[in-house]
Amino acid sequence: MLVRDVMTSPAVVIPPDTTLEDAYRVMYEKQIRHLLVVEQTHLVGVITDRDLRLATSALTLSPHLPGCGISDVMCRDPLTADPSDPIEDAAFRMRERKIGCLPVMEDGAVVGIITGIDLLDALLRMTGVDKPSGRLEIRLPDQPGELARLTSFLSHRDVNIHSILSHPEGEWLRTVLRVGSIETRALAHDLREDGFDVVWPAEKPWPR
Repeated sequence: MLVRDVMTSPAVVIPPDTTLEDAYRVMYEKQIRHLLVVEQTHLVGVITDRDLRLATSALTLSPHLPGCGISDVMCRDPLTADPSDPIEDAAFRMRERKIGCLPVMEDGAVVGIITGIDLLDALLRMTGVDKPSGRLEIRLPDQPGELARLTSFLSHRDVNIHSILSHPEGEWLRTVLRVGSIETRALAHDLREDGFDVVWPAEKPWPR
């Protein structure tokens, strides 16, 4: 999945001479938390609802008045993404920099914005949790052929796989599947009988 598949386009943009009060009004009306600041056609910054709160808070040493311009408090030269970037690369950059959005640029122009909420939506789609399905979690030896052995097991039982996510865990590969069956406890039993290390559903006694 790429950034273009989940980004919001077009992004809501405002000019740098917008006041803090007006920026807050736009966020409130649009029910968003990030605004891109564009001068003519050039991206010059990003301002967030947190920036507005901090700038106007009475707890700040020098609070800004609501009529002040956003250029005094916006983030300049923001990190950006390309529409063709994999979403995991965008997520990594946002997590590394502890930021909530990336403006999306193509050929020097703003074409959208990707936010933490967009990434959560992507995770829901990638896991298949937005469709009726069952969940299996298996710990596989991290070696060639183990994932194929698991998918073959399910294929032979006519169980469709909606999604697979996995990550290394020492010498193991922790694998989470969404499958086209709600009979996951019966599947888990059969998987254990076949030698698979099933993490979820748990064996009896099931956790309350």
